Amino acid sequence: MSTVKLLSYNIRSLRDDPAAVVRVIRAAAPDVVIVQEAPRFGRWRSACAALARRTGLLWVSGNRRAGANLVLCTMAVRTVQRFTVSFTDRPRLHHRGAAAVVLELAGARFAVAGTHLDLIEQPRLAHLDELAAFAGARLAGVPLIVGGDLNAVPGSATWQRCAQFGVDAYQAVGAGDGFTYSALAPVRRIDAVFADPRLRPVSAEVLDSPDVRIASDHRPLLVHFELPD
Repeated sequence: MSTVKLLSYNIRSLRDDPAAVVRVIRAAAPDVVIVQEAPRFGRWRSACAALARRTGLLWVSGNRRAGANLVLCTMAVRTVQRFTVSFTDRPRLHHRGAAAVVLELAGARFAVAGTHLDLIEQPRLAHLDELAAFAGARLAGVPLIVGGDLNAVPGSATWQRCAQFGVDAYQAVGAGDGFTYSALAPVRRIDAVFADPRLRPVSAEVLDSPDVRIASDHRPLLVHFELPD
């Protein structure tokens, strides 16, 4: 049975400690990283490329139109297809979207979509419906992992809507409260990973270290999945 380690991490546009972000990612040794709040202004392409290079990963999907979401992978993971999902804009709100990709590891094919939802619930729900429609049209038949910064807590309408994508990995196999925000004194679980039941979560952990506490305002979530044969 093949396995994949996926890291979900809001890096706050590298505004805190970029070197610590790199160390956190490298220490976690993930196969796939979904990044929220990647650099989106100025020389953002150079900054995103440098992040991938310094972490030893490949930048395989995502850009400004994807709402500053990225997908990074190791060279062991083959990219089959990549997509930029641009959600419907709302007046006076940030542009939102998702970075999506179909991947293959050790012969097992799966899809990943990383997103960062709005602070307001109505747009969050609408954008989740847009993501579900995209997945149904473009990723049908491929086991899908959806994760990122939901800006909502368990029990909310947003969290319930995310259940359409599958199992809440941390709820299934994580230990403790799973709080991810803020990095220094976490009091809320607003980052999550949901997966198709064909992708069995083996472990889920909110990372903590001295580097985690200075790298960003979120703690990263690391989930280990068994891939289908």
